[in-house]
Amino acid sequence: MGIKSFQGIRRTTKKEFDAPILVEDYMTKKLVTFTPDQSILEVMEALAKFKISGGPVLDDNGFLVGIISEADCMKQISESRYFNQPILDKSVEKFMTKEVETIPHDISIFDAAGIFDKHHRRRLPVMKDGLLVGQISRKDIVIAALKLSGQNYK
Repeated sequence: MGIKSFQGIRRTTKKEFDAPILVEDYMTKKLVTFTPDQSILEVMEALAKFKISGGPVLDDNGFLVGIISEADCMKQISESRYFNQPILDKSVEKFMTKEVETIPHDISIFDAAGIFDKHHRRRLPVMKDGLLVGQISRKDIVIAALKLSGQNYK
């Protein structure tokens, strides 16, 4: 008679992931914001000063009404040269993107990566209960992924 190998009943082990994976864990919370009545020149100066590529536009009550980016500023620069007009007198409201795609604070960075891929945005405002609480960029998602790749499953 041959020898039988018996390991017994195998325990089911649940793999736990202890690294933070939510958007709110990686978003930027201290934002440079703009108002609709600011001039494009002020925005360009702020973008250069803070080394950012865009930011949310808030009304007087602090509600998100748009987003302004370097690309929006480029449109103004191009048009001002074409029509030979100064940049100074144009307001953010004329050039900002008004239909803003936002992202909830409590979704995973994996879902956020899918949204970035689908909508081809560089940054997304992060909302909680209808209020702006931060902003997440593609770079933030990449950094989060690098941090997660260093984590081990238990």
